[in-house]
Amino acid sequence: MTTEDIITHIFCDVDEKLNGTSKAPGERLWPSEVVTIGILFALKGGHFRAFYRWLKRDFACLFGKDGEPFRTTVARQMRAYQHYTDVFLSQPTVLNVVDSYPIELIFPIREGRSKQQYGRKSKDKGRWTVGVKRCWVLNQVGHGCAWIWDPLNRPDQDFLPFLAEYDEEAIILADWGFRWAEGLPDNVKLCKKGTWNDRMMVETSFSLLTVVCQAKKIFHRAEAYIETRLAYTVAMFNVCLALFHRLHPDQPPFKMSIAEFSL
Repeated sequence: MTTEDIITHIFCDVDEKLNGTSKAPGERLWPSEVVTIGILFALKGGHFRAFYRWLKRDFACLFGKDGEPFRTTVARQMRAYQHYTDVFLSQPTVLNVVDSYPIELIFPIREGRSKQQYGRKSKDKGRWTVGVKRCWVLNQVGHGCAWIWDPLNRPDQDFLPFLAEYDEEAIILADWGFRWAEGLPDNVKLCKKGTWNDRMMVETSFSLLTVVCQAKKIFHRAEAYIETRLAYTVAMFNVCLALFHRLHPDQPPFKMSIAEFSL
């Protein structure tokens, strides 16, 4: 599959989901085009400047009949249309898994140099880093159905009120990093190491994000754009996973792979 085929498939899925959305007067790109660009950026990873140069150089003909707008305009539009990524979230199932994913923003020596810097310093795999952490919930077939994020120095227990919102709706399997002396929500079940192999699904998803999308390190500084990047990452994962199963109907429904869509 060529890169143009990947972009076309993703755009078709996005346009189908956002059917009926209109374009604001004076804008060159439709909302479905902006959301597609955001998903492609989450899939490719790296700096937005480098991504925009690549997109404009090789695939400008696919976006906007009058050509792509300026890079800063596209970034602002991606932020403005971030709420459209919610339509790509899946519904939770009876059993779901949850875990947090640390993301590096800058080196610790650069902490505090910018007032806009939102990340905080903490240890990740034994190494000090400054960043954020994303907590997301995956259903039984590996699709993201909810997510939340915090600075890296916050404990996983801070996500428990968010998980409690799914009480009487879904059981969520968590690791021992979510344990809390004051008690857990009724729908959260802690899983000891070596039990509940269903939890390996969330580890597989993190591996795909790290290897395919280079999502372990992002280069945003302001809180608003960090959240935008995380929102498009979840939408990208669900879109690519659904596309994989549509192209490979013989694969079991719990099979997780997005490597063939790597840019």
